[in-house]
Amino acid sequence: EQTRYVAAEVHPIERRAKMMGIVVFAGTIGAVVGPLLVAPSSKLMGLWEINEQIGPFLLAAVLNLLGLILIFTFLRPDPKAISLADEAQQPVLDSATHEPLVKRPLAQIFSEPMVLLAVASMAIGQLVMTLIMVITPLHMNHNAHSTEDISLVIMAHTLGMFGLSGVTGWLIDRYGRIVMIVAGSLVLVTSALLTPVSPSVPMLALALFLLGLGWNFCFVAGSSLLSDSLVASERGRAQGASEVVVALSSGAGSLGTGAVFAAGGIIAISAAGLAFALGLIAITIWSTMIRSTAVAGGSS
Repeated sequence: EQTRYVAAEVHPIERRAKMMGIVVFAGTIGAVVGPLLVAPSSKLMGLWEINEQIGPFLLAAVLNLLGLILIFTFLRPDPKAISLADEAQQPVLDSATHEPLVKRPLAQIFSEPMVLLAVASMAIGQLVMTLIMVITPLHMNHNAHSTEDISLVIMAHTLGMFGLSGVTGWLIDRYGRIVMIVAGSLVLVTSALLTPVSPSVPMLALALFLLGLGWNFCFVAGSSLLSDSLVASERGRAQGASEVVVALSSGAGSLGTGAVFAAGGIIAISAAGLAFALGLIAITIWSTMIRSTAVAGGSS
C-alpha cells in the first residue's frame, strides 16, 4: 500500500491523485488473478508430492521476489531523490502563512487540520468498509445464500474498491481532495442505508459495490491530501504513522463487527457504519472551517 505514496513523490500536485489511483487500480489485477492461481499452484505441488496447500504461499513468495527484482533494477533514480530535487526548486507552502514548510515533528504534523482530515478520511473509510464487508458473508449465510452468491457479492465489492481507481484519481485532481472525501462519505452513507434493505443478491451486490467505491474515494483522496500536506523529508515518517492508524481502524472494524452483529443484526451494523460516515462529513466541515480561519488570519 505504501507504493501509492512512491508514485506521488515523482508527480506534481495536479497529477498526484491520478497516479495514486492507477497504483490502487493495480490491486484489481491481484484481486482477480490471485484467486485463479490457487488451484494450479496447488496442483503443481501435488505433482511434486508436496503438501498442496504450500502452493499458493510459494507462488506468492516467488511473485514478491520478482517484484523486488523489478523495483531494484528499474526504479532508478530513487523517487525520494527526485522529490527532494523538485521540492528544492518549488517548495511546499504552508496553507495559512504561505511560507515554505520545513521538516516538522510528528506531533506538529498531526495537529494540522488537513493532515487530520486526510488520516480521518482513510481510517474512517477503512473502518466503515471492514465493519460492513466482513460480516456480510455471515449475514448472507443466515439467509440461506450459497457460497457462489456470497462470492458474487464480494466480487462486486472488490470491483468497487479497485476497478474504478483510475477514474477516481482523475476526479480528485479535477474537483479537489475535499470534494471527493465528501462524495466518498455520501457513498458510504448510501451503502449503509441499502445494506439492510433486502437480503437479495442484487441489493447486497449494489450495497457492497458502493461500499467499496466509497472506500476508494476516501482512501485515494485522503492519501493525496496527506501527500500534499507534507514536505519530502517528513513524508516517510508521517505516511508510515498514518498507515498504522488505518491498520488499527481496519482491525477494530473486523474485531468489533461480530459483537455488533450479535447484538443487533445487520441493522445495527448499518447504523454503526452510517454514524461513522456521517462523522467523517462532520470532520471534513470542521477541518475546512479551521483551515479557512487560519488562512484568513495568515492573510491579514
